[in-house]
Amino acid sequence: MRITLERAALLKSLSHVQSVVERRNTIPILANVLIRALGDEVSLVATDMEIEVNEMVPAEIAQPGAVTAPAHTLYEIVRKLPDGAQVELHAISAGQIVLSSGRSQFKLGCLPIEDFPKMPDGDHKYKFSLASEDLRSLIDSTRFAISAEETRYYLNGIYMHATKSENVDVLRAVATDGHRLARVEMAAPEGAKGVNGIIIPRKTVGEVRKLLDETTGMIEIALSESKVRFTFDNIVITSKLIDGTFPDYERVIPVGNDKILDVNAKLFAAAVDRVATISTEKSRAVKLGLSQGQMILTASAPEAGSATEELEVSFDGEPMDIGFNARYLMDILQQVGGEGVRFLLADSSAPAVVQDIADASALYVLMPMRV
Repeated sequence: MRITLERAALLKSLSHVQSVVERRNTIPILANVLIRALGDEVSLVATDMEIEVNEMVPAEIAQPGAVTAPAHTLYEIVRKLPDGAQVELHAISAGQIVLSSGRSQFKLGCLPIEDFPKMPDGDHKYKFSLASEDLRSLIDSTRFAISAEETRYYLNGIYMHATKSENVDVLRAVATDGHRLARVEMAAPEGAKGVNGIIIPRKTVGEVRKLLDETTGMIEIALSESKVRFTFDNIVITSKLIDGTFPDYERVIPVGNDKILDVNAKLFAAAVDRVATISTEKSRAVKLGLSQGQMILTASAPEAGSATEELEVSFDGEPMDIGFNARYLMDILQQVGGEGVRFLLADSSAPAVVQDIADASALYVLMPMRV
């Protein structure tokens, strides 16, 4: 194999594929990227056996072929080459590849392409397309609530399924870590109706989200029993789904919260951020003292002191105090696109429902803290 690529195009592609490669691998071939040259394009593939990224890059191909090369090393070399450089890759033997650019030359060890694992696609039962901004919104509105607790592996991703909301077919995404829950929905695209619940792993969500910053087109999503495939313009991400049962999230969404608190989202977020500076890092508890027309935010820590701030609000219930984890509160407030945020409260020990007043498609549940 002998190919020549533009440094910028190769670097961009390598940055995508190498990010799925784990730094520590017990299986040596998983540290490598598979490079295949055919026609006028080069395919770069990397996998960790759970997720596979395949990207096509235009290239001058003097001699077609395939080779594997260490992903992180290759990325670092190309990253340090000057802008505008041309990069030549030449497989001189089954076990060695030469990278040449200007006066620089690197010889890298290769592993047999036969050892590189292929992730079978599976039979795709559902196929539908989402605009990049819609998929970005689904991910951003939920992923902060994904659990990092490995023992509850079925919470380590975003749960997605088709359902009905007020007799309208919707595609719904949900994430929870037991302390907070995020639920967002949109009109179901053609082909998505009937999608049973799938759990997309946290790492896959992160990789897809990174690519969404670089695209403005439609993303095709294909689902089989155990896998999901995201197809961008020239990139395909295939991932295993989490094999587990997501809990019945509807049961934890309160329906009887009758006390309504309306507040300016940006002012509230800034106030929470300020008073939380004083709270202990472990709990970061912020107390909200609510009365008609007023909220007093309080945070204290024995070693650091205390902080208070007043905000004008609309509150229609009896005076009450309720505490929340400041970081969890901030995570939710950052998702509010409109000016106003609404809290539906019951009492100081019951979970709160949080909504963007201007956008009913998203709903959040936040467990209170003892303060």
